[in-house]
Amino acid sequence: MVLAVVDPTVGTNRRPIAVEVGGGSSVLVGPDNGLLAPAVGLVGGASRAVELCNERYRLAGTARTFDGRDVFGPAAGHLALGVPLTELGPELDPAGLMPGIVANAAVHPDRVEAEVIWVDHYGNAQLNVDPEDLAHLGDSLRLRTADDSRAARRAATYAAIGAGEVGLVVDSYGLVSLAQDRRNCAAELSLEPGSAVTLSRLEESGDAGDRRSAAAGGAGTVSVRLGGRTGGGE
Repeated sequence: MVLAVVDPTVGTNRRPIAVEVGGGSSVLVGPDNGLLAPAVGLVGGASRAVELCNERYRLAGTARTFDGRDVFGPAAGHLALGVPLTELGPELDPAGLMPGIVANAAVHPDRVEAEVIWVDHYGNAQLNVDPEDLAHLGDSLRLRTADDSRAARRAATYAAIGAGEVGLVVDSYGLVSLAQDRRNCAAELSLEPGSAVTLSRLEESGDAGDRRSAAAGGAGTVSVRLGGRTGGGE
């Protein structure tokens, strides 16, 4: 059971929800404002979802600004005590939750097809990619976007990304992010939430020129590196 409440739109028409994940092994409770969507995507999607409408499982009162206390907390407590999910309210289509459940990356033998989940204020572009998704592709990668194709290598930290390079680092959420050291990577690569990204194995013979261009900091292909989790530059 996970209860999460970050709810600036409390009291509006945003829905209070409970989302079943892991084939019924866990339930996430919170507002339908996008807060739960990344967590649902990371565990493989939702099996069921309900709107928390049943007054029997809420605290009585007229306040509309304390849903953490009056709606979400009681719902989580009742679920933890064994109340069936569907007792709390009508079922919802999980695909209709806001802003939409994050899709898993498509992992193939020769490539990983991913998308940008979000872009932070530094310009780092978080992908729906677990580091293990890339393990079979080695340390040198080919990064393709709608408008660009660049050579790629792995980097352990933001500061380890060289001048003119794009780095693939593991961010504080445990996901792979495209980043540059003290530069706006998303702007340079024309990326925004929902942008498609493909990562594949870099072929040694055909990409030597790409590496030279990256080392020179040119506008062509750039090296990218992936490594351990870091908290800096997020």
